[in-house]
Amino acid sequence: MIQIGIIGCGYWGPNLIRNFSELDDATVVACCDLSEERLKKIQKRHPAVLCTQHVEDVLRNPAIDAVVIATPVSTHYPIAREALERGKHVMIEKPLADSSEHALDLVERAERHGRILMVDHTFIYTSAVRKIRELIDNGELGDIHYFDSVRVNLGLFQKDINVTWDLAPHDLSIMDFLLRRDPIAITAVGASHAGNNIANMAYLTLTFPDNLLAHFHVNWLAPVKIRLTLIGGSRKMVVYDDVEPTEKVRIYDKGVVVNGSSEKRYQALINYRIGDVLIPKLDATEALQRVAQEFVSAISQSRPALTDGIAGYRVVRLLEAAQTSLDNGGRPVELNGAMLGSVETARSTACAQ
Repeated sequence: MIQIGIIGCGYWGPNLIRNFSELDDATVVACCDLSEERLKKIQKRHPAVLCTQHVEDVLRNPAIDAVVIATPVSTHYPIAREALERGKHVMIEKPLADSSEHALDLVERAERHGRILMVDHTFIYTSAVRKIRELIDNGELGDIHYFDSVRVNLGLFQKDINVTWDLAPHDLSIMDFLLRRDPIAITAVGASHAGNNIANMAYLTLTFPDNLLAHFHVNWLAPVKIRLTLIGGSRKMVVYDDVEPTEKVRIYDKGVVVNGSSEKRYQALINYRIGDVLIPKLDATEALQRVAQEFVSAISQSRPALTDGIAGYRVVRLLEAAQTSLDNGGRPVELNGAMLGSVETARSTACAQ
């Protein structure tokens, strides 16, 4: 039975406690938060869990095998670093860290101490995204031409990070999981309307080899909640609407057929292919349940988690590059070197930059 400590009981913390508590091979033994009011609510629902306002009570407890960190982004690195140094497995809410340097350091520490490091890229564990991955893997969509994502709502305005660092990790992690390709450049533009110089809306564009484009719109200042992703392939296209309660994924047998010489585009004739729309049945398993089980299983089996430290590093690197572009009025930022593979690959990429 793996003993879990939860650090941070705000918006996401109670959901983490609930899902880890429901596992057969793990139990939540402690939780930590600065708010006494939050801890009282946790204690009422989970009387067997030790509640404390001091993070050291969790990190220094030898009975705790693993910690789950759901605190502000700026605190991810120092808390995770100490946890790893004390021999604990670590799972961190997105994003993994506040810089690629800190993310890479956590990856290296985890490897050095033989501990599991995992990031909670929750949407990777949804039935919808898993189904889309299956469609791409079996070639049903053909060559991917574009990845277009919109994630907007009214609030929650964050105090320590902008909208890119808050919302974009979801869609960047989905893109990375589905495409498994390295972008060559990124541009980002944004604006602040709350008088605090923290961007509350942004547009990110990533370019890939072979004319593949990915675009992201994130916004805290929208009148409606939209969680929509369009993926265009040479054979079929997919619309993923996470707000839709039942029919989250629609597969469109639509596209274009170019007849004529590729060298003489003016002679080319475009024909449209319009076929059926398929709505696959998806199981209703809660994504966070899969996240919790993956973390515990990775520990039990001594294997990398599906969303391991390298996956977290990749997303943080993209966020960091987007921030650089944002700070420079949308100037493109080149992304040199592959981000796949091992700690050595990540280290060589970081050194090259």
